Amino acid sequence: MTPGKAYLSSDDIRPLAARSDLMGAWLVLHCWGVIAAAVALFALWPNLLTALVAVMLIGSRQLGLAILMHEAAHNALFRTRRLNDRIGQWLCARPILADLPAYRHYHLTHHRYTQTDKDPDLALSLAFPTTRASLKRKFTRDLTGQTGLKQLFGQIRLSLVLAGDHEAMEAASGDFAQTFKSPRLLPALPMFLLPMLVMSLLGSWWWGLAFWLLPYLTWFQFVVRLRNIAEHGAVERSENPFQNVRTTYAGPLARALVAPYWVNYHLEHHMVMHVPCWQLPKMHVLLLAKGHGARMRVAKSYGQALIEAGWHRPST
Repeated sequence: MTPGKAYLSSDDIRPLAARSDLMGAWLVLHCWGVIAAAVALFALWPNLLTALVAVMLIGSRQLGLAILMHEAAHNALFRTRRLNDRIGQWLCARPILADLPAYRHYHLTHHRYTQTDKDPDLALSLAFPTTRASLKRKFTRDLTGQTGLKQLFGQIRLSLVLAGDHEAMEAASGDFAQTFKSPRLLPALPMFLLPMLVMSLLGSWWWGLAFWLLPYLTWFQFVVRLRNIAEHGAVERSENPFQNVRTTYAGPLARALVAPYWVNYHLEHHMVMHVPCWQLPKMHVLLLAKGHGARMRVAKSYGQALIEAGWHRPST
């Protein structure tokens, strides 16, 4: 469960694994603050360009909420389980129609069986490497809302069909957790609608649709897929912790639009999963200092990760 203990000492891991309530609160406030700032940008300079920037920034912060929910699932966002559960559920998971307990159960299984037949995330990586045409089709479906609508209607249908059937609902959780979604739609719906309502009350009636629902159905879907590809697409199917996962370097623009909150340091996260996300760059430097750099699967950019996943391969 903790591969890093074979390569890092307890003295190395202990300071990296220290949680901070102050940092956890800052990350949650920062995420919602960026969302508010993106809407304010359009309010101050209303035009097509600022609207597009707002959609992309908000979609990336919806991924940010998913990442912070992921942190809470590992009890790494705050120091206590109570804060991780409450804030992770109400301010991170439910606003993106996710469910923290269901996600935690599924996700810890992924860590235990990474890139083996028992890995519930294996379906996300088996398709890679693929072809450029296949990747373009996937990204087109994401950016045009087809993926988001399919998943949303799937959640609605599953919630109606499985209402009251807790065993069937639990069995279905894994399929949706792969995309940060939960089949338990109704409990999360008020928190999903609340940002839309606030935006519409502060601006025009359509602001909630344009700056919460639209990013959710489009850019959020795109960056979730890109993140999945970068983390486990076209990696080694083995239990080698340096090769069954990928870390991807991200510059300021990528961090703003694609990879918020150090999600790109995924190899390090799999090494010691309870290390908070903001400590992962330090772990990366430590692994390099200990001479493990040549063994680590690292992409210099998300573009390189896509090339490894098949972007360079034309259709046959």
